[in-house]
Amino acid sequence: MEWWVIYKKSELELDEKAHSINRLIEEAKKEGITLKVYKPEQFDIIVTKDDRKSIRVDWEIKNLPDFILPRMWSGTTYFALAVIRHLERLWVYVVNSSEAIEMVKDKLFSFQVLAENNLPVPKTMLAKFPINAELVENQIGFPTVIKTLSGSQWSGVFLSEDKKSFQSTMEMIENIWNDKNLIFQEFIASSKWKDLRVHVVWWKVIACMERNWVEWDFRANYSLGWTAKEHPITPEIEWLASQSAQMLWLEIAGIDLLFDNDHFKICEANSSPWMKWIESCTQVNIPKEIFTFIKIRLGIYN
Repeated sequence: MEWWVIYKKSELELDEKAHSINRLIEEAKKEGITLKVYKPEQFDIIVTKDDRKSIRVDWEIKNLPDFILPRMWSGTTYFALAVIRHLERLWVYVVNSSEAIEMVKDKLFSFQVLAENNLPVPKTMLAKFPINAELVENQIGFPTVIKTLSGSQWSGVFLSEDKKSFQSTMEMIENIWNDKNLIFQEFIASSKWKDLRVHVVWWKVIACMERNWVEWDFRANYSLGWTAKEHPITPEIEWLASQSAQMLWLEIAGIDLLFDNDHFKICEANSSPWMKWIESCTQVNIPKEIFTFIKIRLGIYN
């Protein structure tokens, strides 16, 4: 068996920071799987009706793999998506699909899909410049969360505590940022210092961790010094995470949930969730769970 991972770096460029990829390689060896790691730039896309059993990688013709796992997060470029789509059209099994990756990359679109299916999400508004602060105050309220439409690891998330700071931030953005694709989101106060990451494989919840963070930053980013611990998987958590993954066509997903008093709201979905922290606090072998799922989907039962 030969499986491929599409990542931002090639296998020769991997370092200790690529923890999830290294874990996949480590577990693949135990499972007898040949796992190759390529970056999108190594592929050449040539569209033809003739050869549908191979593709060019580093200018050389290679036979198609049995399976492909994209691990590009929200930084998936048009070219990377084109590579994934091309491989899908050659009938390679890809998880997650290009459609799913594109859907969750656009945060507003994913919220629209979740809300359409009656799943609880924070009230969300698409920014339209010039910003009507009165409308934002009436519809979303303050504090308000400001997010870029695409981003991962909370790199494009900000918090405006009040109307005055919000207006100052919007004036600055309007003057210096040409690509003003933003959403404004209801701030869930009961989840200010914590949230949940739920790991889903084949729409089954396999692990859940609670993330707690420092009081000088409300965002869930481990690089900011946050801590993680295992959290019980309640029926509500299991249902929300499983349903979110299904509605967004994610066969492998990281679903983030906000504490909403005694219940939860869906913060966002991730198509390539990190493995390091959830494995460290739950002792779940995430790569093994993924490989078991893929083998079943490919009809491999040994």
